Amino acid sequence: MISPQQVEATIKEKLPNAQVKVVGDGEHFEAVIVSADFEGKTRVKQHQMVYATLNEAMASEAIHALSLKTYTPNAWQAVSQV
Repeated sequence: MISPQQVEATIKEKLPNAQVKVVGDGEHFEAVIVSADFEGKTRVKQHQMVYATLNEAMASEAIHALSLKTYTPNAWQAVSQV
């Protein structure tokens, strides 16, 4: 079983400039990632970038389900002011 902190650390390792918050129960996780690396990329491409950081955990089925919310810094600022 993998912890939310381990998932968070893995994402931060591959996307070092990202702000990451992960919650979960050891199999099902929800992650919010804010990164300037997402600028100019579609939501699908942003999610692919995050999934790529977790490829090993996903392939081994340590992570059964992952819900992602990805934002650029500007988009996050707009959302968090609502």
